[in-house]
Amino acid sequence: MQYYSTNKISPKVDFKEATIRGQAPDKGLYFPEQIPFLSKTLLASLKQTSKADIAFEVIRPYVGGTIPDADLHEICAHTVNFEFPLVQVSDNISSLELFHGPTLAFKDVGARFMSRCLGYFSRDNKKKITVLVATSGDTGSAVANGFLGVEGVEVIILYPSGKVSKIQEQQLTTLGQNIKALEVQGTFDDCQKMVKQAFTDIELNEKLFLTSANSINVARWLPQQFYYFYALQQWAGAEPPVISVPSGNFGNICAGLLAAVSGLPVKHFVAACNSNDVFTRYLESGLFETMEAVATISNAMDVGNPSNFVRILELFGNDYQKIKSFISSYRVNDITTAETIQGVFKEFNYTLDPHGAVGYNALEKYGSATLTMTGACPKGLFLETAHPLKFSDVVEKAIGQPVDIPAQLQELLKLKKQSVVVKPEYDELKSYLMG
Repeated sequence: MQYYSTNKISPKVDFKEATIRGQAPDKGLYFPEQIPFLSKTLLASLKQTSKADIAFEVIRPYVGGTIPDADLHEICAHTVNFEFPLVQVSDNISSLELFHGPTLAFKDVGARFMSRCLGYFSRDNKKKITVLVATSGDTGSAVANGFLGVEGVEVIILYPSGKVSKIQEQQLTTLGQNIKALEVQGTFDDCQKMVKQAFTDIELNEKLFLTSANSINVARWLPQQFYYFYALQQWAGAEPPVISVPSGNFGNICAGLLAAVSGLPVKHFVAACNSNDVFTRYLESGLFETMEAVATISNAMDVGNPSNFVRILELFGNDYQKIKSFISSYRVNDITTAETIQGVFKEFNYTLDPHGAVGYNALEKYGSATLTMTGACPKGLFLETAHPLKFSDVVEKAIGQPVDIPAQLQELLKLKKQSVVVKPEYDELKSYLMG
């Protein structure tokens, strides 16, 4: 398997090179040259196949022999060694809970897979690898946990000061060892812009071996397909589900779309957006216009210029009508998000986090629109991407009672935060990295 840049200038590379580089030299994102088609055997035996075996079969064509099968299977087994339960919430809506990993967020899968791949690839590297990552919340904590103690790899995380939850901040600033946190006095888009500029800085790259752990990296992006297979593994409906995905940087839904194009049976996708609604407006108008990110209570989705939009264009050959046929999108503001958390708890005794609430509400809107047009309400699922505790201030206010603290987080909350405060200026980041 070869990967080309979405900007079509840089030379093609294999999975190893794409993983280590993170972003192509021409500032494009790496994209697989061919989309592998799923075997009928895998799809027919999905319910009886182990999570590790599913992950291995899905990712193997993309790795393209750069990791031996035995090692790759071991990496997959370590990546998905926790549960991904599909929980019925209402008659027509289920929740795929992706928060049962070590940092209670869906990004554990991509971070664990990538860290183990980089650990394997760094065996032959004489130069230490520096992972540079921007986060709006859960990416940072998942990457910090996934890479903690990995030999030959240093991780530097940029996060927007005051715009992540207390627990998210604790998870990415308290580990120490090879994990460093830079607290940027700006937005997530500022953090992402600084990271992207670092990858194109010739002087910096001559000194450091830089790579990224954001969803722009193929080793972070591609394993997110696994969720959708685990959803279908547990799906009991007569027809394939409609899947609603809380969407910020669009890596997650793009991975789901990739799985569907490969042959996984999905009826339709819903891109659930908060007030950062550039994709919703794109589907309405056909024009993609970035925006200044605005702060919301579903902060991990506060992205005004989603990086993975170019991969969606690539996947569908830049065909606007084809994209519209696969995906619908709805915007959900903070008031509606809080009301959804409150209403679902009251009616179904199910606790949503703010991102899951956006996904739930958008799926309801799609169901209502379909019912009006066809007279039938489709069954579907939404991705519950983080444990409600990670946003306890919002959730507890909505449901009127405290959220239980998992044992794994009780000790974390006692640890001392360690971060370096920087302005949202590239020169400050470069000075820190060069020093």
